[in-house]
Amino acid sequence: MNPINIMAHILLLMSLQQESIDIDQELFNSFSVDQLMELAGLSCAQAIYSVYNKGKVIVVTGPGNNGGDGFVCARHLKHFGFTPTIVNPKPSKNDLMQRLIIQTQQLGIEQLESMPKDLNNFNLIVDAIFGFSFKPPIREPFTQIIKQMAEQKDLPIFSIDIPSGWDVEKGPPDDNTIPTIMPDSLMSLTAPKLCAKYFKGKHHFIGGRFLPPK
Repeated sequence: MNPINIMAHILLLMSLQQESIDIDQELFNSFSVDQLMELAGLSCAQAIYSVYNKGKVIVVTGPGNNGGDGFVCARHLKHFGFTPTIVNPKPSKNDLMQRLIIQTQQLGIEQLESMPKDLNNFNLIVDAIFGFSFKPPIREPFTQIIKQMAEQKDLPIFSIDIPSGWDVEKGPPDDNTIPTIMPDSLMSLTAPKLCAKYFKGKHHFIGGRFLPPK
């Protein structure tokens, strides 16, 4: 089996939550967290550039690494000619996230603490709230944010790694307690997670060139 086929085989198999966590821990032995975020965020920005027209993008971030990917994505989108706005309702105090905040502020990227009530001025939502390590329940302030994202029908949503609120293995929640995000595009980082089989949108990307051929 040549390296390309080996990689394809790996991408199909490595999709469970614990496997994803194990891969991440292994990657931390070779990459720093900021390197991984840079590769992930750049992959997302390139994917968005490839399928969406330049316009106003609202990037909704969480406090973890998925949110960091969103900050990097917003920075690259700015360089690609988009007009990003970052929603950061629960800012992380760790040094890496603080640096990402400063970098985006220095580029003049608007940052908000809450979702705008009217999203009609935007062309795309980037969902960078929760990643593969998410475990329910969803807590405030993200319950209302995800509800607002899910209930709007006019804007496409681009989800990073998994759609926020989904179970990484079982997919969309089935308790109907809050509306479910059903993204137009999904960027699977490193490898598709098991929940990706429930994705029904237009564009599914695999990003982040982290894994070696063997």
